Amino acid sequence: MKRRQFVQMSVAAGVAAGLINEAGAAAPNNILDAGVRAQAARMQAGTLSAQSLARQYLARIAKLDKAGPHINAIIELNPDALAIAAAMDLERKAGKVRGPLHGIPVLLKDNIATADKMATSAGSLALAGVRARQDAHIVKQLRAAGAVILGKTNLSEWANMRSTHSTSGWSGRGGLTRNPHALDRNTSGSSSGSGAAMAAGFATLAVGTETDGSIVSPASTCGIVGFKPTLGLLSRSGIIPIAASQDTAGPMTRSVEDAALMLAAMAGVDQDDAATAASAGKPVDFVKALQSDALRGKRLGVARNFFGSNDAVDAIAEQALAVLRAQGAILVDVTVPNTDKYGDTETEVLLYEFKPGLEDYLKTYAPDAPVRNMDELIVFNSKQAARELPYFGQEHLLASAKKGGLDTPAYVKAQADNRRYAREEGIDQVLKEHRLDALVAPTGGPAWLTDYINGDHYGGSFSSPAAVAGYPHVTVPAGFVNGLPVGISFVGTAWRDAQMLGLAYAYEQASHALRAPAFVATVNRRA
Repeated sequence: MKRRQFVQMSVAAGVAAGLINEAGAAAPNNILDAGVRAQAARMQAGTLSAQSLARQYLARIAKLDKAGPHINAIIELNPDALAIAAAMDLERKAGKVRGPLHGIPVLLKDNIATADKMATSAGSLALAGVRARQDAHIVKQLRAAGAVILGKTNLSEWANMRSTHSTSGWSGRGGLTRNPHALDRNTSGSSSGSGAAMAAGFATLAVGTETDGSIVSPASTCGIVGFKPTLGLLSRSGIIPIAASQDTAGPMTRSVEDAALMLAAMAGVDQDDAATAASAGKPVDFVKALQSDALRGKRLGVARNFFGSNDAVDAIAEQALAVLRAQGAILVDVTVPNTDKYGDTETEVLLYEFKPGLEDYLKTYAPDAPVRNMDELIVFNSKQAARELPYFGQEHLLASAKKGGLDTPAYVKAQADNRRYAREEGIDQVLKEHRLDALVAPTGGPAWLTDYINGDHYGGSFSSPAAVAGYPHVTVPAGFVNGLPVGISFVGTAWRDAQMLGLAYAYEQASHALRAPAFVATVNRRA
């Protein structure tokens, strides 16, 4: 097929799905692109049912994910989704409304356990068809809130902790997820499918997970909102882990308000995750913080040591800073200290924690899986190399398998140093020194061309300080570089989740930078 024909077919698919008009521009919003509040209002008024909403999303997935541009964001659909939606409709008719997420379709990253007919695989063929024994805690919370689990999204296999030169968005089970804004561009990862699915409008809400960048990077690259909360606000039990010291789930949505609503539904203390004990008593009504004047008088530190990777991205960021000033924010140029002191040791900590965390997950949630530990996973991949290792290897798995226990002095020191440099002598130091409410910087570069030979090539990233510290980080669409979206980030200290969402909301309401994708085959390669 010629490139021109492919572009025409991709745009036609977007038109058919109601995302764009014939000129390739964003089409007027329909109910599928509306947020939680609008959809819930229609359901309460009786002009929309949860089952009808789910059916419409499934139809869009069929047109755009499995046909047309073949985004390939969905790794598996929930065969019970329509039945769950029908049950939510019956409850609503009976006067029982569980909350704002009642009847709202949600997609989950495929490393989040669900005790249903879907597998939980982290994209690995080793866990293909393996059903979890119980729901992850956040899934229990979503079900209790009335959400309809529509399906699961593809991801960078093992949450991008398999190879030193991986291709984000690819997994042995799910294949490659494409960026809806340019199909030859990468989605980033590891929550690739959740990012692409939200950009393409395959559900109202999606859940991603992050160890370092895996929510905020694909959110920025796909042009949506992504929120990584304070470590411990959301339980990690039932989520296939990399490292307990940094792992968390978080919302990936098309608006800050939707992120706040879903975050409130998922939050809660879990006896199976000790980190959540610190969240007890913390406010969970994050929507209260969403005020259009939330930026007024706030002191924001512009993290200048996270500029300079891309001139075009810096220009977009400067435009975002102008919006912040116009909304009454006080901007102070700062440098986040000691960020060079945990680059290598961060990876070391993750490698130490990955092996025991994976073994514990498999024992608890997937005892019938064909692999029981890291060593067996490595053997499985080697035997299935044609399907599992066609593009890149398993260097991280091999390195993790060789690590000692979590009482190893090198690990204990690295973890303590990392947290100190990221927290007390990092984010907290600069916040206190300049009396700041938050830090702001470009989230990262625009999407790069997917490259199976050389792997990923990121264009800068602001993810590591908050990831290593375990602090909240939200990214919001800021603009476009040659048709490719980039985001602006707000980072704060521990338990300032509501405040970060408030700042992001005020910026979002003033900037209106969200744009529907056009599903074009390619864009100018200077991006």
